[in-house]
Amino acid sequence: MPYAPGGPTDVLARLIAQKLSERWGQVVVVDNRPGANGSIAAEIISKSSGDGHLLFLGNTSILTINPALYKKLPYDPDRHFQPVNLTVTAPLILVVHPSTGLRTIRDLVQLARTNRGTLTYASSGTGGVAHLSGALLEYLGKIRLIHVPYKGAAPGTTDLIAGHVAMAFASAVSVTSYVKSNRLRAIAVATPKRIQSLADIPSIAETIPGYDVSPWYGVMVPANTPMAIVQKLHAEIDRIVTTPEISQRLAQDGGTVVSLGPDEFSKVITAERTKWLRVVKAADIKAD
Repeated sequence: MPYAPGGPTDVLARLIAQKLSERWGQVVVVDNRPGANGSIAAEIISKSSGDGHLLFLGNTSILTINPALYKKLPYDPDRHFQPVNLTVTAPLILVVHPSTGLRTIRDLVQLARTNRGTLTYASSGTGGVAHLSGALLEYLGKIRLIHVPYKGAAPGTTDLIAGHVAMAFASAVSVTSYVKSNRLRAIAVATPKRIQSLADIPSIAETIPGYDVSPWYGVMVPANTPMAIVQKLHAEIDRIVTTPEISQRLAQDGGTVVSLGPDEFSKVITAERTKWLRVVKAADIKAD
């Protein structure tokens, strides 16, 4: 687990671990190794043997954004990892402070062009999905925004509610209560299509074609793991996460179960890496 205990990624890891333990009669331990944007945990996997006993919960940042951001990484997503199951997507919502007067993406683009370089957005840190979501909006919308990085999503949300920044890309689960209480306004979702549970909120792509930020989490193993083991793990994880019990539990945290197999997962990683490399270069983002 590349992150600390308690977050949504950790919840997913523990749900899978518990069900694997029950099905196989073996203890499956969640080993949290946070730090360095996931690189500490990823490096452990990159140096491990592929006997099927060590799994890794990767995500968009570790497998597709980090390779675009950093010149040197202690792991290579292509050489060191074998995709098993792209498990869950977690939608982001673009929320604004009500004082901005923004209600649509069209309003945002117009304001950004009229007052170039003054519209601010918070993120949980340079190089994260929330940061790159804003960079992609700048790239495709041909606008200029001011990125304000914080040490985590929580302090950024606090400043957004206080009106110190204009907007942020945030997980649905973390801001829904503030939207309902009118402390923040949701103007769009970052997924290419509307989300069923938020059907009244349009997607950014309805105004800016091609915009798509769909953060995902998926299970990986070391690259030398035999394909028979990979397929067995995929089948078990698919069976676990598609049960009503688990899918509904993940939905409470804003997640949507997709459960793609190794080949489809690999294609997603390749496509996402190409997209983020283009955005990082266009925005001249540096994280080293």
